[in-house]
Amino acid sequence: MQYDRIDARILEIVQKNNRLTSDVIGEMAGLSATACQRRLKRLRSEGIIEGDVSVVSPKAVGRPIQMLVLVNLERDSPDTIDRFKKAIKSSAEIVNGCSVTGEPDFVLYVTARSMEDYDRFTQKFFYENSDIKSFRTMVILDRVKAGFAVPIEDPSKD
Repeated sequence: MQYDRIDARILEIVQKNNRLTSDVIGEMAGLSATACQRRLKRLRSEGIIEGDVSVVSPKAVGRPIQMLVLVNLERDSPDTIDRFKKAIKSSAEIVNGCSVTGEPDFVLYVTARSMEDYDRFTQKFFYENSDIKSFRTMVILDRVKAGFAVPIEDPSKD
């Protein structure tokens, strides 16, 4: 996957506001709307742009309880890891899940309507899963920054 200086500018723009029209993005990047649309299509098809999302406030949609959950699996076998990844992907409560090095094996970002709701989730998701050795929950007190923006390097500076 390669991108040039103009692609880098487009990526910076859409990470800040993906609701801008191709006319506006093109103007900001020094392109016509059509050229901008072609580049956006290529950036998406090559997987450089993975998705276009809106960052939603969990509190505003009735899920004010947010946790980071550190999970250790019973075994580090490929089958165990694959099963757990599938469980993560199929759970609506898990907003983000990452496989990490060292301890723990996974870090999950989970939202819930209440602590009772989270307790029911843990019973079903963690305690009923024999692949899980242990998990530790950290309740988030204040979400200081939320987003998915990645710093974009100008490829011409290499």
